[in-house]
Amino acid sequence: MKEKKVIYSKKAPEAIGPYSQAIVYDGLVYCSGQIGIFPENGSFAGNAIKEQTRQVMKNLGSVLAEAGSDFSKVIKCSIFLSDMSDFGVVNQIYGEYFTDNPPARETVAVKTLPKNALVEISCIAAVG
Repeated sequence: MKEKKVIYSKKAPEAIGPYSQAIVYDGLVYCSGQIGIFPENGSFAGNAIKEQTRQVMKNLGSVLAEAGSDFSKVIKCSIFLSDMSDFGVVNQIYGEYFTDNPPARETVAVKTLPKNALVEISCIAAVG
């Protein structure tokens, strides 16, 4: 029987509920959604979508690295926005991380995100 491995990175924010930053199972890493907060103190990187999105991607990158993966191995992303009018800004920053063979993805607007964040992104990636 295959076992799951819990991933924890000190360079990404602590989980704010009963979940792990990521789980590795059968050659894949399943990263929980990240919001744009600093791991050191839990404060937002800023009040603007641009600042929060950059921090989300930094946080995701830290979790992927801890799991032995990186953005080039991402298979699928889910993006959650508090306001779909922020799509263009998020899409531009997100695209900086996926310049070649981008992963599958969906983007949805939701009523509210944890801590009233403006954006949350999760992903699934290959390990190794």
